[in-house]
Amino acid sequence: MDSVLLIFCLDTIRITPIDYCTNELEHTGQTFLSSYKLFCLHIPFRFTNCDPLSDKQAAMSILSIPSPIYSSSYSSLSISRLPSSLTAQTLQLSRRARGKGVVVMSMEAGIGVMGTKLGMMSYFQPDGEVVPVTVVGFKEGNIVTQIKTEATDGYNAVQVGYRRVRDRKLTKPEIGHLEKVGAIPMRHLQEFRLQTVDQFDLNQRLVLDELFEEGDLVDVSGTTIGKGFQGGIKRHNFKRGPMSHGSKSHRQLGSIGAGTTPGRVYKGKKMPGRMGGTKRKIRKLKIVKIDKDLNVVMIKGALPGKPGNLLRITPAKIVGKNIPKN
Repeated sequence: MDSVLLIFCLDTIRITPIDYCTNELEHTGQTFLSSYKLFCLHIPFRFTNCDPLSDKQAAMSILSIPSPIYSSSYSSLSISRLPSSLTAQTLQLSRRARGKGVVVMSMEAGIGVMGTKLGMMSYFQPDGEVVPVTVVGFKEGNIVTQIKTEATDGYNAVQVGYRRVRDRKLTKPEIGHLEKVGAIPMRHLQEFRLQTVDQFDLNQRLVLDELFEEGDLVDVSGTTIGKGFQGGIKRHNFKRGPMSHGSKSHRQLGSIGAGTTPGRVYKGKKMPGRMGGTKRKIRKLKIVKIDKDLNVVMIKGALPGKPGNLLRITPAKIVGKNIPKN
């Protein structure tokens, strides 16, 4: 077990490194000590099965490291003389992901597939109505590569692979992960979190026409087209200023806040910056046509990204119908 440095400061404890945390202490915030390049936690000053007042006085009587944030003379403590009631206990430490937070996946209404955007066209329905559709094609793939259950992983999910590639395009760990289930080398791996995974098998191939029918509503997500650094007019639909000769503000942003009060720019202020290139989901789009011969599907409306972009197609979430209200 790596050593843990406890630094006492008034009514708080800072504990480092960030990779560890104790069960007896509660987290309330974070700070970065630039002078020592340490990443620490602010934790309420509280011990278990001991007298906080006496331990606090004993802790603050030993000084070793000056705190770069708090200027008080008793703002730090050496690890050599911790309160006996604390050092006698074994600290149960748990590993935390370095630099990464906990990512919570949303529950899908059902298993989905991945496809490739081919472009847009006009589709003439039997009644003569013209519908703008996006054509989505499917390369070799959409194979179940892993099944996760609550017993083994803490949640139910199905991992699906898409788009076959050569072996040299993948790393050895990726190739080993796919060879474990006898799957072909595939570029993209995505998970679909479901309520139950009993009906799926490893190396099972997912077929679009068996999962969806014409007229179904689907949610389609993908990466939007990157626009680069853009101004406020293009990025946020701002209005421009007068274009006459006397105007000195044609396409400029304008005021970004008041003066002395508040003396800063509010967070979230719409300003020029990077536009596009982000993940976007478009919900409740209708499947107009499924062509088995061409292995394509036509979905009404526009989809994220340019031709060749990877798309994720799942059943549309409708609360109370295929998604529980709770």
